[in-house]
Amino acid sequence: MSEPALCVERLAKTYGTRVALDGVDVVVAPGELVGLLGPNGAGKSTLVKTVCGLVRPTSGSARVCGHAAGSRAARASIGYLAELFRFPGWCSANEVLALHQRLTRSGGASGERAELLERVGLADAATVRVERMSKGMQQRLGIAQAMIGSPRLLLLDEPTSALDPVGRRIVRDLLMDLKAQGVAVLLNSHLLSEVELVCDRVVIVNKGKMISAGRIDELAAPRGIEVETESGPQVFPGLARADAPQLIARLVAEGRQVYGMRVLAPALEDVYIDAVEGATR
Repeated sequence: MSEPALCVERLAKTYGTRVALDGVDVVVAPGELVGLLGPNGAGKSTLVKTVCGLVRPTSGSARVCGHAAGSRAARASIGYLAELFRFPGWCSANEVLALHQRLTRSGGASGERAELLERVGLADAATVRVERMSKGMQQRLGIAQAMIGSPRLLLLDEPTSALDPVGRRIVRDLLMDLKAQGVAVLLNSHLLSEVELVCDRVVIVNKGKMISAGRIDELAAPRGIEVETESGPQVFPGLARADAPQLIARLVAEGRQVYGMRVLAPALEDVYIDAVEGATR
């Protein structure tokens, strides 16, 4: 098996008497999109900063592509977009990317900058100054800078929070392209609908502890099966996909006319609320 893009084991961090992380375990494989969820103050930012090497853990470990977090090799493998980032207002999009190419020692030059701006839908804004950009354009520029140097792990903190529906679609398509290229993504977002569309798994943390992790369909109880019959749609709650053949056979045997059926997928919002409220209780 290939080396995980991110491997966090029993990670703990305390600030005096305050516990920010308490034995968190997270593994992200190459080409995997994992959503990092939790209420404000849950420890998500501390986890991400530890992976970046900006925070030193109290105990436990974090490794990026096999290298200790904070090492030069680990930092070279990471692309990071902070939630509250700022670029100099007088710089153009092209100048912002050129600056970050120098900081990361990327040799991509103008070709890399042009490609990244194209991928985030800013090909026509290369010479536009940051101060003249909308918040959505600045957000997409931030994603472009995170991809400088072709990192193997992207850490994205609320990357779609300022985007309109078109911008969100651009970012979703970009994330799927990165996944196909084997790039791993840890996505920290409160927009559960976006996480649900792109992420393979979710990790939910609360009060410094990991309280739930896995695929959405694994974490949620079945919502049931909806069947369209001669009398209209009818929901059979509590049933899962595996129950569908037996249910349809029973309805037909009873003389019902079945025109269609669908399995009601669990909603990430339900999974999240159940996990957080259950942990609180």
